[in-house]
Amino acid sequence: MMMGSGEENLLGKLAGNTPLVDPGLLARPEVRAALASHDIGTLFRVLNATGWSQRGIAGATKMHQSEVSEIINKGRQVTTHQVLMRIADGLGIPRELMNLGRTQGVGTYPGGSTGELTEEEIATRRRRVAMGLAILGYAKRPAEELGPRPEVPDPSPITLPSRTQGLHVMQVRQEAQALRAASLAHGANIQGASATVDWATGLLELPGTERVKQALIVAVAGLQLQAGYIAFDAGLDDHAMHHYTQGLELAVQAGDAYLQTQALNYLGLATVEHGRPNDGLAMLQIGHLIAEHIPADDERLRVFWGGSRAGLQANGLADSATALALMGDPKGADIKLARGRELWQPTANPVGDLDQVAARLELSRGRLEAAEPFAAASVRRWETGNDNKARTLSGILLATIHVRAGEPDGLKLAHNAITSVTKISSFRARQRLIPLAAALDARPSTDARELARAARYLTTTRV
Repeated sequence: MMMGSGEENLLGKLAGNTPLVDPGLLARPEVRAALASHDIGTLFRVLNATGWSQRGIAGATKMHQSEVSEIINKGRQVTTHQVLMRIADGLGIPRELMNLGRTQGVGTYPGGSTGELTEEEIATRRRRVAMGLAILGYAKRPAEELGPRPEVPDPSPITLPSRTQGLHVMQVRQEAQALRAASLAHGANIQGASATVDWATGLLELPGTERVKQALIVAVAGLQLQAGYIAFDAGLDDHAMHHYTQGLELAVQAGDAYLQTQALNYLGLATVEHGRPNDGLAMLQIGHLIAEHIPADDERLRVFWGGSRAGLQANGLADSATALALMGDPKGADIKLARGRELWQPTANPVGDLDQVAARLELSRGRLEAAEPFAAASVRRWETGNDNKARTLSGILLATIHVRAGEPDGLKLAHNAITSVTKISSFRARQRLIPLAAALDARPSTDARELARAARYLTTTRV
């Protein structure tokens, strides 16, 4: 398609509505060679042969038509840098294609200004880079061929609003929901979570009505807890505890019993898994007591726990059982888990999984026959839905039990579990492969040893 001096199109708009040379022409080897050697006569003759009039070229390049004629017909050379740049800019040709880019001086360009750039100069340089990339894309050439890029300062930092409003509360809530959904489906992305938390925390410093500020505190507290769980899943213990503690502080400030309970459940489990089951158990027990103060009509109970605080408390009791087991109190662990199961309604609770906890406790005692039904129930629980992480953890657990028991399907389950781990970003899931690798090593077959090697490799890599 020919783009003449009077045509308007998307590329023209990008370049500031200047007449543009057809990207296909600029991609032709003889034209690119002419541009690189400043052979303006060849350039103008190609344009003239493809529909550009001498008058159109003159108008675009701010030259007299007689000058254009002399260049085309008499071989007049163009050597002045300023004229070369005027030709490039007038025809929408990226300066880089004519070797008119940056000189040795930082921020200095041939024929251009030095020092601080105006907004128009910055915009022009960005358009030139965009046009150069567009042309290379059209010609299916690598972006590296664009050569040195014009030096352009980064955009100014985005400032926070002057005051908070209800829409900011909704934005923070939506960000927390998005982080949770992404974490369940794909695993941890702590970089994105931390950046979101920094933005939301900045909103707390802004003025606003008391009602908005209170709602914002609650929303940011929930976001902090979600970021903490993502860090926990990524194996970043210090970051996890930081976000959990910040979330708990905001929840206490807001007087929100639901978030206080959730924060203490998270903190308790993290502390247990970090090798301090005594301290973790204390946090879980306090969370269990605070849960009694959650209003029965709290909407979050309906969304996540089947309309009752019992499911939230059951989760804490299951983690308390894990803590007691690590403290060498199996009887106390059984009592806590039994109490949790009395409160648990798996069909009503879209989060949490007491079957998996029960299976893990039985497995730790070597009671494979008792562990297997719980693990199988956990796998069935997550067969549908988008919680790939929970599904992966359940699959690893069931595979470990079957491999240790010498079941015929053990290797197939192990292969599926290892494959599932590669599809999510979860440090905890990779660590759960350690017992599976040990169980596979105990099997005599070559296939088992290969699977063990693959599992061990995953446990040593962080994503």
